[in-house]
Amino acid sequence: MTTEAAPPPGSAGTPPAHPSADEFVRVQQSQEFADLRHAHRSFAFPLTVAFIAWYLLYVLLSNYAGGFMGTKLFGNINVALVLGLGQFATTFLIAWLYSRHAAAKLDPKASAIKARMEAGE
Repeated sequence: MTTEAAPPPGSAGTPPAHPSADEFVRVQQSQEFADLRHAHRSFAFPLTVAFIAWYLLYVLLSNYAGGFMGTKLFGNINVALVLGLGQFATTFLIAWLYSRHAAAKLDPKASAIKARMEAGE
């Protein structure tokens, strides 16, 4: 009968370590976490501001520039319809761009931080 020592926390076949509150604070104050926050904020904040401005422009034009918004472009398609559909297109475009940004820049950094925390480093 042989007895083996338990494998270290975070290795294959063992549950991940449970970091303490102090470890979370230490990671939060690290340069690596600051870089992750910066990568997220430098993408999310400008696009959020741009989209809100674009949306408010659409709302203001709808309320105060009815003649302009009612201008027919072709057939029964007017400026208001095109700009309204542009809102949907912009939403999907931003979601697609964010998913690409997250996969390329955020996820690898977050995974590295998570792996180190689970390994108890």
